Amino acid sequence: MWAFVLRRVSQAAAVMLAVAFVAFALFQYVGDPVTNLLGQDATEAQRTALRSSLGLDRAFPVQFAHFVGQAVQGEFGVSLRQGRRVAELLAERFPATLELALAAAVLAVSLGLPLGMLAALRRGKPSAQVVMSISLLGVSLPTFLIGILLILGFSVHLKWLPSFGRGEVVALGGWTTGLLSLDGWRHLILPAATLSVFQLALIVRLVRAELLEVLRADYIRFARARGLSQGTILLRHALRNALIPVVTVMGLQLGSLIAFSIITETVFQWPGMGLLFIQAVQFADVPVMAAYLCLIALIFVTINLVVDLSYFALDPRLRADRAKA
Repeated sequence: MWAFVLRRVSQAAAVMLAVAFVAFALFQYVGDPVTNLLGQDATEAQRTALRSSLGLDRAFPVQFAHFVGQAVQGEFGVSLRQGRRVAELLAERFPATLELALAAAVLAVSLGLPLGMLAALRRGKPSAQVVMSISLLGVSLPTFLIGILLILGFSVHLKWLPSFGRGEVVALGGWTTGLLSLDGWRHLILPAATLSVFQLALIVRLVRAELLEVLRADYIRFARARGLSQGTILLRHALRNALIPVVTVMGLQLGSLIAFSIITETVFQWPGMGLLFIQAVQFADVPVMAAYLCLIALIFVTINLVVDLSYFALDPRLRADRAKA
């Protein structure tokens, strides 16, 4: 067990180093931060002085080594756009992004699992066909269009919910949350619903496919022959085995919700890391862009490790194989 964890951690470190190198290399060619800071009318002497103070006149290997050394300590330099430490900016924006992603994940899982089970157990019935039709629509529509339609319906016409911002937030030490205020919940509903649509549809279709396959297995026939109730067969035997690939996808999708909430945060002007990244791209703020991608890579690597370890809780065969090894 511990050998497996250590091996995965070493692999994660190698992945993080590769991501850091690619991100830092690519963003060296995204615009000119010196021009953005000084403008077109700056003299060459001013440009040279600023480039030297930012460390942009050093060789690429030196810049990258400095970036990695600082990143290991949790430092990513200073934002070229805002003049503040990148770590502070990410720490300010991370609660909003995490709150949005978790709300969308809870919504997708709480609706996706029962709807997927319904589509599998009532296969061919009108209710199952309606669920599958809606899920197909959910995976087909682009996120920005879903957001715009929700804003048009619930904000513009019905005027029930706000269309932008995070609303009133409560500070808990260094953490901020809108979940402790009614206004925060009202601002969260539309972006969370927008972000969850694709994930919900994906979970519905995956649960249905896996459950149909498991229900055809021999051990399910044996359980029915023993006279076990349908509920016991479904919950204790079929669903548990069907959830193994679902857990993998759900874990990766949680990382995707955090990483790819950029569109949702832009549409709703949600003050999270995605919006910060978009603003950084527009300004060629290399430290913020590189730090954002490294943080997202760390989240994915961590989630992958947690998902791998969760297999041991869901599948006893894996624990038996590890014990024999």
